[in-house]
Amino acid sequence: MAEFGFAKACIPQYNGDYDHWSLLMENLMQSKEYWIIVENGFKEPDAGEKLTAEQEKTLTELRLKDFKAMNYLLSSIDKTILKTISQKASAKELWDSMKLKFQGSARVKRAQLQALRREFEVLEMKEGESVNDYFGRVIVVSNAMRNCGEEINDVKIVEKILRTLTERFNYVVCSIEESKDIDMLSVDQLQSSLLVHEQKFTRRVVTEN
Repeated sequence: MAEFGFAKACIPQYNGDYDHWSLLMENLMQSKEYWIIVENGFKEPDAGEKLTAEQEKTLTELRLKDFKAMNYLLSSIDKTILKTISQKASAKELWDSMKLKFQGSARVKRAQLQALRREFEVLEMKEGESVNDYFGRVIVVSNAMRNCGEEINDVKIVEKILRTLTERFNYVVCSIEESKDIDMLSVDQLQSSLLVHEQKFTRRVVTEN
């Protein structure tokens, strides 16, 4: 009991990323020598079937391993998810149920992320588009990528925006790159800086007209 209590703190918790969770759980089960029971299960004897003493001993050991494996799985899955899975009698049944329920959605999420990555790569500011509108488009895509599990920080977004502004911002981009540490520049700071320059452009156009 003490051993399981100590290990419980190290049990991977399912957080929506099935591929990551299943990889960690399989590794944990392998280290505890329970994986074979999770992957293959075991066969209970038919009703009335007579077992030898050796077979009884083996069956008892398999049941105990299955019970321990079940404990690990149940401890790794939130009760809100367990409520959506019908009661399972063995570790294999619970594992297979999680795989059936979430691996498909993981594939869909990966496909969505690939599409969002392509969309992010081709994003460019349009002629006549405002700074706020362009930032809005970039943020919408980057947030969608984060929701699909992508780790995308401010530096990547800042660099993306600086690369894809229209030509009228060229000298502004050079000024920002020379005077600021891009790694320390937040998206909000960049947007604020570009808005100031956009207002200057607008006032200049109005004056010239």
